[in-house]
Amino acid sequence: MATALRYHAALHYYVVHDGAGEPEGLLAEEFLLAADHSCVGLVGGGWSRSEGRWRDASATSRRLRVDPTLRARVTPVSRDGAATLYREFCGAALPDEAALRTCFGVLPAPPSPPLLLHRSEATPGFRETRTYRILFAGALTPGGLTALGGAWRMPVTGDLAEPGVRVLGTVCRQVGRDAFRWELRRVAAGAAWGLDVTCDLTGDRDDAVGVLLHALTAQVRLQGLVPVTIDRFR
Repeated sequence: MATALRYHAALHYYVVHDGAGEPEGLLAEEFLLAADHSCVGLVGGGWSRSEGRWRDASATSRRLRVDPTLRARVTPVSRDGAATLYREFCGAALPDEAALRTCFGVLPAPPSPPLLLHRSEATPGFRETRTYRILFAGALTPGGLTALGGAWRMPVTGDLAEPGVRVLGTVCRQVGRDAFRWELRRVAAGAAWGLDVTCDLTGDRDDAVGVLLHALTAQVRLQGLVPVTIDRFR
């Protein structure tokens, strides 16, 4: 059965630098999401000064997650930042996101998300409880941790300089009758970072889940980390 896909409301942008550290192009990308907001694929488009046109760059987006050398040459930016640089490069407005998506590659058959065979009971008082992990590649800096702590009003409970510390902070939020909690933690023996997000839902709609996952991904990405995937565990 084909997987019903959801799309983020906004793309993620990166400036790509050449070997000398000078900007040479832009990368725009997005996760393809299953109906439950977990990730089932990644697509992207790129523009370079040398080619002067947008083209499919989905392979580059996927390589960015596993190639530290390539990650060292990209800087996450907002759409406004990408638009400013694009205008400097070619004197034109950055195409809107619908136009950019037309150059993205298409996954021929997006895989179905993992089947959750052993769902735990929902938290008492809620209809459903879900747990997601947003995985990031890269190194979180002290400044980045401070920025996230301020944005989320998150007390930093761990020492970033201590490799043995796993959880750096926890945040709890109430949205209407739904409750959300996320932990910022080291994963993969400190080689990556994750946000473990628990969603306690009361009603039949889960729109707030997608909005929150996208917002958290964007906030961490702008601190220099590269989102790898969004997995659902529960």
